[in-house]
Amino acid sequence: MDTLKAEKRDLSTKAKKLRREGYVTGNIIGREIEGSIPVKFRAQEAERVFRAKKKGSQICLDVEGQKMNVLIKEIHYNAMKNQYDEIDFQALVSDEKVHSVAEIVLVNHDKVMEGIVQLVLEEISYSALPSALVETIEIDVGQMKPGDSVKVADLPIASNPDVDLNTSRDAVVVLVTESHNSALPEEDASEEESGEK
Repeated sequence: MDTLKAEKRDLSTKAKKLRREGYVTGNIIGREIEGSIPVKFRAQEAERVFRAKKKGSQICLDVEGQKMNVLIKEIHYNAMKNQYDEIDFQALVSDEKVHSVAEIVLVNHDKVMEGIVQLVLEEISYSALPSALVETIEIDVGQMKPGDSVKVADLPIASNPDVDLNTSRDAVVVLVTESHNSALPEEDASEEESGEK
């Protein structure tokens, strides 16, 4: 499991100042934590860990030597500045179900010869014990044809007794629609252009 080193943050220092100094701020919440624990960690560390991890992933947070398994709850990424602003975590307790999301990943997309693959749901919302948490769900779309679809109920996560789905079982995750060529014939296109002049 990836480990992220963090320090407890003094709230008297503004988050903007910390970001200028090369830190990312965050908060840890949890059943056994009163309120929350404000933390900060080096931006380089965040880049290293969150290159592979995302919302819904588990990591080990090392807060000044105290290690805790946490779930990544929120990632606030500033695309304008190309930096992480804040990342929030939930400390995991073995007998407590937590709310999380699993990212949908399509595989063999390039093998679909007919139709257009449409990803309708990017993530599935669910609750589960830490031992049953799922980060990603792969769907093989290689054999799908126009008219085919996959619903939440068709996924392995829907039949896992340790998982409570928050997303509707009837929700469509991915479907393949017929491709319609909407390009104008060349003569029509040239006539339209000459008509506009």
